[in-house]
Amino acid sequence: MKLSAKLGIIVSTLAIAACAPRDTTHHLSISQALKSPEAAEVLNPNIKLYFATPAPGKVLIANTVTNKKTNAANKSDEKACQRAFLSAVKQLQDKAASKGAKKVGNIVSYYKKNTFKSTTKYECHAGHIIGGVALKGDIVK
Repeated sequence: MKLSAKLGIIVSTLAIAACAPRDTTHHLSISQALKSPEAAEVLNPNIKLYFATPAPGKVLIANTVTNKKTNAANKSDEKACQRAFLSAVKQLQDKAASKGAKKVGNIVSYYKKNTFKSTTKYECHAGHIIGGVALKGDIVK
């Protein structure tokens, strides 16, 4: 095979591989995300969060699901994941506030309806263009 043909095959293979969809799973620190400057700007300090443990009180709504995506282009996976995580947590807090609740308990990752339960980590999936976090939790008064 001629060198130009080999080179053409190699370039084509690399181009196809570069365009292939990416779905990288990450398990990242909840506390690091919650202590970030971005968290201080967007989260409600009056709505308490309980990860992988029940919140004390009366459950008003069980298994509330949120699924947030963010633009991951030109961001590290960790930065995109943190932004999606904070958006998901904020949505749970907003739901709690709208129901007069002060807590969200039993928060677990729920990406594609698969539960990842941890008191210290959340699950995020990052691709070339989009990062996503899905959470499920109970709204508690």
